[in-house]
Amino acid sequence: MPSGADEQVTMEAPHIYVERTLAIIKPDALHKADEIEDIILRSGFAVLQKRRVHLTPEQASDFYAEHYGKLFFPSLVAYMSSGPIITLMIARDQAISYWRELIGPTNTLKARQTHPECLRAIYGTDDQRNALHGSDSFSSAQREIRFFFPDSIVEPVATGQAAKDYLSKVVNPTLLKGLTDLAKKKPEDPVLWLADWLLENNPNKPRVRNPIIEYPD
Repeated sequence: MPSGADEQVTMEAPHIYVERTLAIIKPDALHKADEIEDIILRSGFAVLQKRRVHLTPEQASDFYAEHYGKLFFPSLVAYMSSGPIITLMIARDQAISYWRELIGPTNTLKARQTHPECLRAIYGTDDQRNALHGSDSFSSAQREIRFFFPDSIVEPVATGQAAKDYLSKVVNPTLLKGLTDLAKKKPEDPVLWLADWLLENNPNKPRVRNPIIEYPD
């Protein structure tokens, strides 16, 4: 660098997303569910939704449809429908990869040799009954969460600079207009007035072009 030149370093803030993934506490580990949930929470995850279910063989087959035709498929279906399970939609940054790392290798016996501190090594029973499930990709997480929580939103939620960019572009223009009108109107209940204003002026509000007209009997 030439003498006297100013060095300018530009650093962009990373875009951090809160991912959602599916965790399943399988039948062989159900008696340790409270202990496992505590580990999940202490590992920085939030539990967004939770269900205790007992899958039928048909439902287990549907969930593991990608493994249909493999030699282990019948025993997998029998195992997953052998008793109740707990399904959890959990979230944190890089939730999918972090949860997979926390639970460890699929085979419990191998997990005890290579990753003795992972959850499958601790709570798994044998090579197939491995105590826990974790989605292996974003597309799998979407499908699996919707399987157990059909009304859920699974797209990643922006945080940090990504959230600031979203607010600046999408939220702030409308909000500033509302706050400007609020300052002019000076209503008795400013919070309620602003809430009503935002509902009425939501740019994403559906517009009904041909409303249904109800006629009296």
